[in-house]
Amino acid sequence: MMTRIFPAPAAILRHAALLVTAALILAPFVWMVSLSIKPPGEIFRASFSFWPEQFYGIENYTKAITQAPLPRYMLNGVIVCASILALQIAVCAPAAYALAKLEFAGRDLLFALVLIALLLPHEVLALPLFIFGAKIGILNTYAALIFPYVVSPFGIFLFRQFFKTIPDDVVHAARLDGYSEIGIVWKIMIPMALPAAIAFGIFSVVSHWNSLFWPLIAVSDANLMPPPLGILTFRNEEVGIDFGPLMAATVIVIFPLTLVFLTAQRWFIGGLTTGAIK
Repeated sequence: MMTRIFPAPAAILRHAALLVTAALILAPFVWMVSLSIKPPGEIFRASFSFWPEQFYGIENYTKAITQAPLPRYMLNGVIVCASILALQIAVCAPAAYALAKLEFAGRDLLFALVLIALLLPHEVLALPLFIFGAKIGILNTYAALIFPYVVSPFGIFLFRQFFKTIPDDVVHAARLDGYSEIGIVWKIMIPMALPAAIAFGIFSVVSHWNSLFWPLIAVSDANLMPPPLGILTFRNEEVGIDFGPLMAATVIVIFPLTLVFLTAQRWFIGGLTTGAIK
């Protein structure tokens, strides 16, 4: 029997498609990093070279940190994202447990509503949320950035799918040991669903760290601005956009997300694939 020396054509096509897709995704990030270390005179050159003739990274990154309160914007992002994630898990995990393990009238209808909510972009609710926030007086506060995202249909769906993979015997045994339903959620289900919680946490943090549309509407105080809204400080219609510091600020803003994902990617993939098996 002859041993295959060259890869199969299907494998070559798969890898070629993956390489092309990866190149298309990474190209804007490579361009961004390149612009962040270039002087103004090299940014608009017709020919592209990643490394500049005159290294201008120190100046651009210094401006990015000093020209605008970028550390304050990033602290706001941490406060908002951490608060949203904590509240989402506190709400979504019990709701997902009820949909996965409890029998009650209307359960299937509620799950169908969760699936419908997955199809609705959050921007559809922006106007009602803005009016409601104005009525109760939370606009231009941290609450305006946090509370619209407390209930996550995706979080309920992901946790529910993971909880469905946990045998019912585990739940019955916990009840025999005297655990309440809430105790089962926090002491049994959540520890077993840690990969799903990490996967959801990455989705949630990335989504809200990069959010611009709702913060642009909800807050105007510079002390409350999250990173994407804060870096708009580098836009100036009178003197033009300072692209070097703008790109440097963008690199600084996305660096924590990249680091978190690379650190937790094993749990992230496991959390998605395990829930998809059921």
